Amino acid sequence: MKEFRRHTVVLAIGCLLTALSPASFAADSFSVEYGTGDKTRMVRLGAQWKWDQMWWRSNGTHISGYWDLVVAQWRGKQFRNIPGNTQNITSLGITPVFRLQNDDLKGFYAEVGIGAHLLSELYDNNDKQLSTRYQFGDHLGIGYVFQNNADVGLKIQHFSNASIKKPNDGVNFALLRVSYPF
Repeated sequence: MKEFRRHTVVLAIGCLLTALSPASFAADSFSVEYGTGDKTRMVRLGAQWKWDQMWWRSNGTHISGYWDLVVAQWRGKQFRNIPGNTQNITSLGITPVFRLQNDDLKGFYAEVGIGAHLLSELYDNNDKQLSTRYQFGDHLGIGYVFQNNADVGLKIQHFSNASIKKPNDGVNFALLRVSYPF
């Protein structure tokens, strides 16, 4: 467990250093997210790579998207359904995200994504269990991009293993996301 967390920290630092490098494979933006749900809190750091596509252009809007690579820390406050008993989980994830946005990339947007996540251990909190470390994370979000390109969004995210193995109670989060381009 400690070794997995150490590797997670090394991966997160590597992602951030890669994102800060001037190379063409560097990320376009970084994000910080905070969320809560099911007596669990989450803090997440991410790096994003925008797609150079503009699908279904109409009336000054289009659909585009980005890859979202994230590392998160979950803290459950009712491990094994015992109040005050905590569980800490580290999560790594990658998600393709589709975004309906204005052509000038400013103003309001809506987005949807479904990605793959790997948890450091099995989730067992607040009478909810996930029976696999591999989870799908899907989200719906809305947000606003300001003139300085700062991006603030809200999203609802659901984690589940698509009933690959039972129990699969699912875990839901409401998240506030702030991102800024490099």
